[in-house]
Amino acid sequence: MMMQLTETYNQKNSLFNAMNRFIGAVNNMDQTIMVPSLLRDVPLDEDRELSSMKSDEEEGDMYSYYQLLKSIRSDMEWGVRCASADERRKEGMKITRMNSTASIASTASAASSSANSFDEEDEEEEEDLAKQFQYHLTGLQDVLSKLTQQAVCLTKRYKQEIGIGGWGQ
Repeated sequence: MMMQLTETYNQKNSLFNAMNRFIGAVNNMDQTIMVPSLLRDVPLDEDRELSSMKSDEEEGDMYSYYQLLKSIRSDMEWGVRCASADERRKEGMKITRMNSTASIASTASAASSSANSFDEEDEEEEEDLAKQFQYHLTGLQDVLSKLTQQAVCLTKRYKQEIGIGGWGQ
């Protein structure tokens, strides 16, 4: 019995479930908001949770955040491909090829003398990667949680704006 409770708690906090909660909240928002243009020019200031989405440089209305949440959902579902990422990948391949041809000649002589230092560096790098992964995973889960809450708030606010504030809750 205790094993099931632990698994349920861990599953609740999984990245997969956080993503599903966000996508579900945005889908619900999208299905509820039948006329998104009604959100235009509706300020975020009235709702404390929604106003936290504003940046210092950008004043937004509810419509812009509706579009933003839908865009993030789309990126999560379909992935993000941008030209700069492709260029970085190509540059990385060029550098790797240049380094591999230059290092073939020196590999045999250096391999025996530096085997111990590589092992230590690999262990440190693996620990560092694990820490980085945990840091980014925690950050991603926090951001997804906030975005989910904002999608729910935007949906409630839309219902209030059109006069059906208590429906479906």
